Amino acid sequence: MGCGGGAVDPRFPETTGGRMVFCVKFQKEMPGLDESPFDGHPLGQRIYENVSKEAWKLWLEQMKMIMNEYRLNLGTQEAQEFLLKQMEDYFFGEGAALPPGYVAPKSKS
Repeated sequence: MGCGGGAVDPRFPETTGGRMVFCVKFQKEMPGLDESPFDGHPLGQRIYENVSKEAWKLWLEQMKMIMNEYRLNLGTQEAQEFLLKQMEDYFFGEGAALPPGYVAPKSKS
């Protein structure tokens, strides 16, 4: 006697794309995030509803650069608020500002 765990109903094929959103970054319908990046935070919900997985991956790279260039200590409230503001600007505003004097790394050819 089984509990029904693990069996996939062949009448309902699994979709690899999951839920779709109209991505604010790419301005087209794309696979959305699987969960809100900041549970209970209004910006997290807004990102969940309007940002694709692909745009989120781009943000993660941008975020690493911002954290490194500004030498952010995310243990401080100020750094967290700064990063949230950069994230909001990246997705819903003018775009995240690059640090003063930032030079993008040369691509390997």
